[in-house]
Amino acid sequence: MYVLELAGEDDAFAAYEAASAATDVEVVAPAVASAREVTDRVRTLAYTHRASELVGECAASVESATGTLEAAEIDRSGSVAVRARDVRGATGVSTGETERELGTVLVDRGFSVDLEDPDHELRAVFSGDTCFLGWLVAESERGFGERVPTNKPYFQPGSMTPLDARAMANIAGAGPGRTVLDPMCGTGGILVEAGLVGARLLGADAQWKMVRGAAANLDHYLPGDRWSVVRGDATALPVRETAVDAVVFDAPYGRQSKVAGHGLSALVGGALGEARRVSPRAVVVADRRWDEAAEAAGWTIARTFERRVHRSLTRHVHVLADPDDG
Repeated sequence: MYVLELAGEDDAFAAYEAASAATDVEVVAPAVASAREVTDRVRTLAYTHRASELVGECAASVESATGTLEAAEIDRSGSVAVRARDVRGATGVSTGETERELGTVLVDRGFSVDLEDPDHELRAVFSGDTCFLGWLVAESERGFGERVPTNKPYFQPGSMTPLDARAMANIAGAGPGRTVLDPMCGTGGILVEAGLVGARLLGADAQWKMVRGAAANLDHYLPGDRWSVVRGDATALPVRETAVDAVVFDAPYGRQSKVAGHGLSALVGGALGEARRVSPRAVVVADRRWDEAAEAAGWTIARTFERRVHRSLTRHVHVLADPDDG
């Protein structure tokens, strides 16, 4: 079993994204989930910081953690560092004392201490009334701050953060050997994150300035030939049936004016229908629920989430599946 250290405030959403990189993911404590198996894709997750192989779990105290480690079978040797974390500062456990006491147990077992470049890292994660002990096996790659919208070659206000864009891409199943389409790609933020985890990319937008801007951003982060962006209507895509593995798009927010000649309902409804034609899976983000439109287009709603951005904006995430797929 494995322990996943979740990020953000929405544990259900973080765990759902983590399921793209692990099996049987279940939230077991605030900001902590368990998983039966994990893959290397943990490193690509936005809302999971670390995965550790479980050594044991116990009451959230230094004494209990020390006793659990003393009783554990340990099949490794070499140098070690111990890192303790009090999730959201809620347990009041002394992380420094924890690290010292657990480090003493491991030194008594023959380990040497190396805080800079250890062979192994033991993590003690205190959350709720439980301490989870585990050997670190993977950390997610951070660097999202370098790709904030204002740092990109082309920027427009209201762009989704790279952290959220990565999560949407992962939930959609982006990865090597997969093709992801964003039919309302805007500045290309979702496509950039999908490409960074290895997907092939198709993008379309009704506005030439967005097509050119998305191309500039994609060329900056993903130079090469794994992407294509065209000017196009999301309700009439120049894409053959079942040509892509997943569609992801961020629908226009709060607009009642026409976009590419369509009212908002017609635009989103038409885009959902086209997504259904070309792909077995979609992730749709919007400022409202589009359940009826999605079902009318032939989708099954697998899951929905509400993601509060600020006081006047909540993003609604719709995970849509082909009802006949699996």
